[in-house]
Amino acid sequence: MNHIVQEQCDDTCEGTHPLSELKRNLIGESTAAGLADIFKALGDPTRVKIIHTLLQQELCVHDITQVLDMGQSAVSHQLRYLRNLRIVKRRKEGKTVYYSLDDEHIEQIFVQMLQHMKHA
Repeated sequence: MNHIVQEQCDDTCEGTHPLSELKRNLIGESTAAGLADIFKALGDPTRVKIIHTLLQQELCVHDITQVLDMGQSAVSHQLRYLRNLRIVKRRKEGKTVYYSLDDEHIEQIFVQMLQHMKHA
């Protein structure tokens, strides 16, 4: 999408911006806050590593701690945070709890951002 942004717009602006339509279509407060929370979660390197690991395959907490070389308490705390935001989900099999990404939307966002980072 190409957007033309006017550098300065003051009270004397004579542009023909469809402001009323933009206002009407503005994202709601709760949606904006929820989206900001997801991006905030992606702002932590440990959580990014967990997401990247789970992008590759479903794992139990113990396996995640081994991959990231972190303590179980720290990993569990981060997984709980990610689960509360519906970024990861869990599946219980006997006494073992397995974690995976919640859905393909999370995977798509993450993969897109990785591609963006690699883009020169």
